Amino acid sequence: MPYEFKLPDLGEGLTEGEVARWLVAEGQEIAEDDPLVEIQTDKTTVEIPSPASGMVARILVAEGETVAVGTVLVVIGEDGAAPADEKQPHAEEAPQQQAAAAPDPSSRLAPGHGRGGQRARATPLVRRLAQELGVDLETLDGSGPQGRVTEEDVRSAAASPGLAPGHAPEGRREPLRGVRKLIAGHMARAHAEVPPVTWVEECDFGGVDLKRLVPLTLKAVAEALKEVPELNARLEGDEIVYLDRYDLGVAVQTDQGLVVPVVRDCDSRSLEELADEVARLAETARAHKLKPEELRGSTFTVTSAGKLGGLLTTPIVNHPEVGILSIGRVAERPVVRDGEIVTRPTGTIAVTFDHRVVDGARAAEFGLAVIRRLEGGGVEPGGPQSPPSS
Repeated sequence: MPYEFKLPDLGEGLTEGEVARWLVAEGQEIAEDDPLVEIQTDKTTVEIPSPASGMVARILVAEGETVAVGTVLVVIGEDGAAPADEKQPHAEEAPQQQAAAAPDPSSRLAPGHGRGGQRARATPLVRRLAQELGVDLETLDGSGPQGRVTEEDVRSAAASPGLAPGHAPEGRREPLRGVRKLIAGHMARAHAEVPPVTWVEECDFGGVDLKRLVPLTLKAVAEALKEVPELNARLEGDEIVYLDRYDLGVAVQTDQGLVVPVVRDCDSRSLEELADEVARLAETARAHKLKPEELRGSTFTVTSAGKLGGLLTTPIVNHPEVGILSIGRVAERPVVRDGEIVTRPTGTIAVTFDHRVVDGARAAEFGLAVIRRLEGGGVEPGGPQSPPSS
């Protein structure tokens, strides 16, 4: 019997994934646990081993295609006939739903033609995107199944408004793929769902070893979150879920885009342990070897772009979290101390928060608590001192 390998659920909330690269070819003999395919999720690229041995009879999903969890990706063994009694789920629908067959291209609407009173077929996310970009869905010729208007259709229309028929669009165009496509979708959803507010204040980093800035900040953030638990929470329906763990995401820039690995138990780890874990995760992220579990379950996010950070940033909340803290570029700047103008290594701390869950005053309390700890060298003034580094 042929083995039909379906896209598995690789992480919490995953509903779809992109086939980034096939590691086998049709007709190739493979053994169980041989590398089979690389799948790009909204967090990372995951290499999936083959669950069966035999000949790769048929690859059903091409590289670059995004499909729903439960979609048959490849058939291994025997004649490789495609599933006859089961239709493939489509990435724009829930995995349990069945996608209809693609329509005859001749039946598709030309741009600007009416639909006989029928509404354009599109998902709520695509409709929201069209509204944000000022695109009239009713004028588009959907390229998806049954003429469904896709996100790419909307973005193409927004990029070339009023393009005359028969004229090529301007500029070099590349399809939105891989990490960039997933970042675009995730950021659009976060921006559409979260009413963000950003609080910003200066911080004197004179007492901070900047080489240890990230672990010091993680420690300060974890301790401050205990004082303002609303920021270590998430909104689920009509309930606010307060979390009693302090697993903080750290934004890491890679050559394929931004990823956010998770540093666990930031409240109970020592600074040395946090520094070692941050370095390990950053190195693993840049080598594209992060495991799915290293990208799941963060409760709050910290980001710092170092010298590229600019004076300040207003980061987007990493939904479903309700807050994110960013550190601006630290540089010598003139400040007033005891009536005198002096220079101090100064930067900004910015906290963006979901105003549905967190009030502005509480976000300010949190930000100031982080700043007090950083200006105290990583501890609350008057609190116990951290042990010296060996």
